[in-house]
Amino acid sequence: MRVRHTRDRFAVLVGRAVSGYHLRTGRPGGSFAGGRAALRISPRVLRSLAGQFTVTLVSGTNGKTTTTRLAAEALATSAGVVSNSLGANLPDGITTALLSAGSEVEHAVLEVDERHLPRAVLETDPSLVILLNLSRDQLDRNPECRMTAESWTTALAGTRATVVANADDPWIVWACRNVPRVVWVSVRQRWTEDSWVCPACGNRLVREGESSWNCTHCTLSRPSPRWTLDNGRAVDSRSGTAHLLSLRLPGRINEANATMALAAARIHGVPAGRALSGMADVGSVSGRYEDFQYQGRRVRLLLAKNPASWLETMDVLMDSPRVLFSLNARELDGLDTSWLWDVDFSGLRNRSVFVTGERRYDIATRLYYEQVPFQMVDSLAAACVRDEATDVGDRLDVVANYTAFLSAIRTVRSTGPRSVETGRR
Repeated sequence: MRVRHTRDRFAVLVGRAVSGYHLRTGRPGGSFAGGRAALRISPRVLRSLAGQFTVTLVSGTNGKTTTTRLAAEALATSAGVVSNSLGANLPDGITTALLSAGSEVEHAVLEVDERHLPRAVLETDPSLVILLNLSRDQLDRNPECRMTAESWTTALAGTRATVVANADDPWIVWACRNVPRVVWVSVRQRWTEDSWVCPACGNRLVREGESSWNCTHCTLSRPSPRWTLDNGRAVDSRSGTAHLLSLRLPGRINEANATMALAAARIHGVPAGRALSGMADVGSVSGRYEDFQYQGRRVRLLLAKNPASWLETMDVLMDSPRVLFSLNARELDGLDTSWLWDVDFSGLRNRSVFVTGERRYDIATRLYYEQVPFQMVDSLAAACVRDEATDVGDRLDVVANYTAFLSAIRTVRSTGPRSVETGRR
């Protein structure tokens, strides 16, 4: 890796040393500590590092980590790839990922927090940006959709990057209004509760089905997509080709993520068959969707953090007989849990449902008013206890927000073997 300025070279050396120390000792923070140290020495080191790669940025409220992983695996079938695959998506995490790249790496596929996308665009000069969606998320510390979309508009205006964007999300369409090159993708977005009014003029939006929408007053409307998700296939409207998405990852939301990743891979020149083969190898993402053996049960971990992501998680839970909800409200989760009242839990009325976490009473109250029977438990282990009268199978699906998810994954990984994930890096 060639870094021109002396201060930047020193920052790279220190950053790599810090990352190596965390790797050897197993200390927490290894996904961002090296980058943080490097940026303190030279604030411009991220720009210097990014200049060595063809950069793809991935941002949005939901699906960033999974789409980043799928896009990285698709590109890795044709060239060397570096990625912040553990989800450290702030500038220090992005810098840490780039510090780890070897000389054979050509592509950097980087997940970026929505608030930090403008800075990432400025400092990495990406060739491609993937924009997934915008919805309410942790409003005690994050801006509303409009503020985020406005900052994206400013950052992307006149960019040289090609933008792969969700045509079904009015906020995304509005944010891309000044982008010269956009490849539109329709993923059949189901969450619409954050976009009932037009971002451009504030008048009512009219919707038909899951995708079509337009403003009743101004010209803002859903653009015609180049790519469309249709019954498990990614359809390229230009060629008329339908590509079967044979994924190990469950749920329609991951078919949507894969469609966005496939569109990006094709822009980079990766043949569709090769890109799909790379994505098909992914069985879990940072522990999400992975099966663990724990307390005599097959435990699968799912992450859900806001109403939009819970809607898609309910699709994954369609065949789950036994579900544990674990909810915290620490800084990483967002302190406000009132969004639970926007989640439809009615589909769980005939399941064995358990509730735990520091804010278990919040979700218990929500389930009570939704008329979903549940049991309050103190731990994941308690939800695994056998009950001969009601037990069905060995599967337990655990749905948790950020810190509850991290706690759950530490628990299951510390006590027994887990399934082996297949994937190339």
